[in-house]
Amino acid sequence: MADVHSKETRSYNMSRIRSKDAKPEMLVRKFLHKNGFRYRLHVKNLPGKPDIVLPKYKTVIFVHGCFWHGHEGCKYYVVSKTRTEWWLNKIGTNITNNVNAENLLKAAGWRIIKIWECELKPTNVFETLSKLLNNLSIAWM
Repeated sequence: MADVHSKETRSYNMSRIRSKDAKPEMLVRKFLHKNGFRYRLHVKNLPGKPDIVLPKYKTVIFVHGCFWHGHEGCKYYVVSKTRTEWWLNKIGTNITNNVNAENLLKAAGWRIIKIWECELKPTNVFETLSKLLNNLSIAWM
């Protein structure tokens, strides 16, 4: 099956996808800041360069895009019908890298919170952010 977009249009669309400062990540960052949490961003010397690092709580937060990180069972994780093998390999590599980074972080004593893009959609966002606040409150105790 051919792509519904021209090669140029597809290339432009893909170039607009951001690895940092994406809407889901910004939503979590603004929520944390509003609730008094201070954090660092994309710390290069930590495995996996976590999106948000809360050193005071020895906690890292990864905000994963459902497609890019292969969120199983999620309606936003739909593998492309074109270049399927390439996409499966790409997403598989991302998943492997995530697991490796999480294992290294756990071994170093870091708590890991993973938030999926779909959990930040309007129907779920309140529950997700409330859970995040609760997790961080428990970490503080």
